[in-house]
Amino acid sequence: MVLTQEENAILTRVGPGTPGGELLRRYWLPIAAAQELTDESPTKFVRVLGEDLVLFRDRSGNLGLIQDHCAHRGASLVYGRVEERGIACAYHGWLYDTHGNCLETPAEPADSKFYLTVKVTAYPVQKFLGLCWAYMGPAPAPVIAPYDVWVRRDGIHRVHFQPQLDCNWIQAMENSVDPAHNQILHQRITLPGIYPDGSLGPVDDEPLIPTNTTRGFVDWIEHYDWYELPYGGIMKKRLFKNGMVDEHPVLFPNILQHLTGTQIRVPIDDTHTKIVFISFVPTRDGSVVEDEPEPTVGYIASYKEPAEAIHPYTRFDMSQGQMQDHMAWETQGPIADRTVERLATTDRGVIMYREMLVREIMRVQEGMDPIGVVRDPDHPMIETSLQSRVRVIRAGIESADPARRARARL
Repeated sequence: MVLTQEENAILTRVGPGTPGGELLRRYWLPIAAAQELTDESPTKFVRVLGEDLVLFRDRSGNLGLIQDHCAHRGASLVYGRVEERGIACAYHGWLYDTHGNCLETPAEPADSKFYLTVKVTAYPVQKFLGLCWAYMGPAPAPVIAPYDVWVRRDGIHRVHFQPQLDCNWIQAMENSVDPAHNQILHQRITLPGIYPDGSLGPVDDEPLIPTNTTRGFVDWIEHYDWYELPYGGIMKKRLFKNGMVDEHPVLFPNILQHLTGTQIRVPIDDTHTKIVFISFVPTRDGSVVEDEPEPTVGYIASYKEPAEAIHPYTRFDMSQGQMQDHMAWETQGPIADRTVERLATTDRGVIMYREMLVREIMRVQEGMDPIGVVRDPDHPMIETSLQSRVRVIRAGIESADPARRARARL
């Protein structure tokens, strides 16, 4: 499925009114850590899907997400004063609530009703797993999908923000349905991580070294397979010659589940992406964590030097797997030129994903919900491939063999 420039633009452009952007606006997206909003600093500028927005928490404790520029004369609301009822522009005091309604225009005559004619763009926002999530699509908003990795209680959750990815979000997603790169790109990796044979790697041991760096560990593979999931997404599968099977899903449209965590790829705009890791750390014995504390959010330093530059004016650290992935994604260019690529047999998952994007964009254009949108607030937990990986980890932790415990350590 080699794309024309027009087809590529349909998939990759994320701004308001674009086909790809309207698809993504049907899902809840994590946009910031809740801990970033404090009494001393209750506002935060965020750019999501090509829109400049201000996240804030008013003095009543309500979260809001509205356009950055005041409707009056365009001053930034990042500098607004949060009050009980909302946020007031620092320039002339126009006050907005979390729904974007203007409540006051202080300099107008006392009997003026002008404020009733003023409204700014505003989006629903909610707190979940220590993150602020936004919904930027049409009402009514769905619920956040109850994936097992997010809602299971027999463990705790950890959250990390990856360094900004300076390219289009789909480059990361296509990597997620490309199992062939694992045995080549990640052939020599500083662990903990996952071995090229799909098993959990040791923490303290030296990494495996292939005898042929061109082929890496690709000769371990018998074949690859992909199939669509009923809850929305693609399962990628590797069958190894030793009989072992490794598979984990891509959750449509922008989530990779890997090991016991998810990577959520949130487009900042067409050429920049925010990546949020939500990891699930199972308890040793399967016991339920009754009162899990809110996850502390961590921030990972840049994988390249200088951090603000793009290829070829920067250099990536290639010592770990995520760094290697970022190199491969970014060096394709800010938006990959898919008109000149040469797809091969192992790119079948990439083709499936592109076809799924086209299909779901068309569903949105026809007024329907795309796959993976959940509207029932009582929807049961969605089982992915997490359970089998939790069993492997717990088996390793309980093993008396120190080497096996090391292979299962998070």
